[in-house]
Amino acid sequence: MTDETPLRIAVVGSGPAGFYAAGHLLKDSASKVEVDMIERLPTPWGLVRSGVAPDHPKIKSVSRVYEKTAAHPRFRFFGNLHLGDHVSREDLLRHYHAVVYATGSSVDRPLGIPGEELPGAHAATEFVGWYNGHPDHTDLEVDLLSAERAVVIGNGNVALDVARMLMLTAPELAATDTADHALEVLARSNVREVIIAGRRGPAQAAFTNPELRELGDLSDADVFVDPAELDRALAVADTKAEENVTARQNVQILRDYSRRAPMGRRRQLSLRFLLSPVELIADEQGRVGAIAMVHNELVGEPDGALRARPTDQLETIPAGLVFRAIGYRGVPLPGVPFDERRGVIPNEGGRVTDPGSGAVLPGEYVVGWIKRGPTGVIGTNKKDAQETVDAINADLSSSGDGHAPALAPTAPDPDTVRELFEARQPDLVTYDGWLEIDRHERARGEPEGRPRVKLTRIDEMLRVAASESPHNPAAEDLDEVKAR
Repeated sequence: MTDETPLRIAVVGSGPAGFYAAGHLLKDSASKVEVDMIERLPTPWGLVRSGVAPDHPKIKSVSRVYEKTAAHPRFRFFGNLHLGDHVSREDLLRHYHAVVYATGSSVDRPLGIPGEELPGAHAATEFVGWYNGHPDHTDLEVDLLSAERAVVIGNGNVALDVARMLMLTAPELAATDTADHALEVLARSNVREVIIAGRRGPAQAAFTNPELRELGDLSDADVFVDPAELDRALAVADTKAEENVTARQNVQILRDYSRRAPMGRRRQLSLRFLLSPVELIADEQGRVGAIAMVHNELVGEPDGALRARPTDQLETIPAGLVFRAIGYRGVPLPGVPFDERRGVIPNEGGRVTDPGSGAVLPGEYVVGWIKRGPTGVIGTNKKDAQETVDAINADLSSSGDGHAPALAPTAPDPDTVRELFEARQPDLVTYDGWLEIDRHERARGEPEGRPRVKLTRIDEMLRVAASESPHNPAAEDLDEVKAR
């Protein structure tokens, strides 16, 4: 490899982790690097587009950073291209010096209890994708007319998002980019009470302070925390939590809620702790009618951690909807090593390893949740991606540290790669195609004072993307992005 020969790197997945990796590669590499990003949807941004709650537009604005990466002259985007359907792992290893997997953790962890399959029981991933307009979940049926109470299982920010979306008023939602099909259902919702239940105590909850505090700003819902239940949940000291600033502030926020006098608002949101679901109980129509919960107690482990242990006390809560938000796991990619137990691609510092021998596989890397599991916030992926890119740069340089030699692709030419992708997937979406989708969605939202009105079906997206031309507004949008 000479200094004039560009290093060709494929990034599979276009969420935050993928874009941070691409940005680091294009900026930090000593050699000339070209990055091709492969995405199974016609649209980029991953969870920034389809996971961040619609009423959090400031968080979504992080996409401006990714836009600058996408405007780089040595970056290309190939949307609507499926690894496993249109191209294989072997194809990528044949055409690139390195491959970075950035596919995230896209499925929820099940509760593993009887009745989980009943109508009215939903994974948070499905519900979040539904109100955010993800094509995979557009046709989800969420019955918000029959149920007056919903229970959300989980003590993280996703649980808070689900509860908040059920509590927001129609006018508050109308100003967001919530998918139109979800807006119509949420506006007619009869849900009047949401209970957020976690298996451990408030000190062990995974909420971040701003998201927990934000519940107190709901215009049409009172927030309740039972002070006696809170004290019981805090009765066992947790040294690790007491040393954690976020945990201490969470406890204080919850104490403040427990002291609030109800303001007589139309809806009610309750936060409860030391409860684990044991069964979803069907009503006469065969839908979720109640959830049986066991009360837990906290017990110490030898390492100082606290574990939730079930007691013999049971409680049945009538509820017509149950959402599980207890974590996510990755999905195996065809031919790529996978750790079934952890739900990640096995790796050492971002270098993919063989699950049997533990040996590092040359030329294959991983970033984001599919690397470390579903932990951290969007910004966490930036440091995570830097670690992996540092490994790539070390391995691809002539003075590499010997961890994993560079691949020797037989056909790295960019035109050859593009021709292969176009032959395998005639409906390929380029970045210009995405810009046309973006422009179209923003134009639809402008008359209503909304950030955008999302296209939620693949065929609609492809039709709009195909309308891009060298002289259309999408090209002007790309110039604008480059100028930022």
